[in-house]
Amino acid sequence: MSTLVELWVYLSGSPLLWLTATLVAYLAADAVSAATKRHPLANPVLIAVILVSGILVITGTAYPAYFAGAQFVHFLLGPATVALAVPLFRHLPQVRRALIPMLVALIVGSLAAIISAIVLAKLFGLDRMAMLALAPKSATAAIAMGIAETIGGDPALTAILVVLTGITGAIVVTPLMNLLRLKNYAARGFAAGLTSHGIGAARAFQVDPLAGTFAGIALGLNGLLTAILVPVVLKWVAD
Repeated sequence: MSTLVELWVYLSGSPLLWLTATLVAYLAADAVSAATKRHPLANPVLIAVILVSGILVITGTAYPAYFAGAQFVHFLLGPATVALAVPLFRHLPQVRRALIPMLVALIVGSLAAIISAIVLAKLFGLDRMAMLALAPKSATAAIAMGIAETIGGDPALTAILVVLTGITGAIVVTPLMNLLRLKNYAARGFAAGLTSHGIGAARAFQVDPLAGTFAGIALGLNGLLTAILVPVVLKWVAD
């Protein structure tokens, strides 16, 4: 027993342990998702979060110690986002044809996401710090955290809300679009990327390459527009 304890102490001090744990958790979660034929409820990100959180709780590991290894995965978010340009180039004709509808949907969707978050925060009696953290929740994590810090919100709380938004959107997007009988994969993907950023885009790519392309476009454009709109909308709605 003492040998196992010593081995754990040794391994827990290495950043590679938590990097490996994160990757293994996601691979296991993705296998579960594949086994269920990509059922919306078997979202690999959600499953991986539950697995990693359980390990951290059981081992009593603090988040900073975990992130010392997981930051390598976090670093790859940048290159992964840039890589979305590849499917964009492949579907450039479809993107050009849908340019005007995309811009209209982007503006309406971004405003709806921000205003609804602020209004709901007020209705539920949340304090201003929570409201500021909630406002940029539909932007991708890196941008949303930067916005929250700029407007006086808590970036850590924003990160949690962004992940919850992404997971929720990835779970409900396919059943909702089917219920609405929306068969245009470009529109479906754009909606997923706009409201659920990277996690929604990943789900869209699982459903259809064209949907994933438009989700990636929405992800990038909404991040930029949210950074511009949040301070303006807060002055009109929150004050």
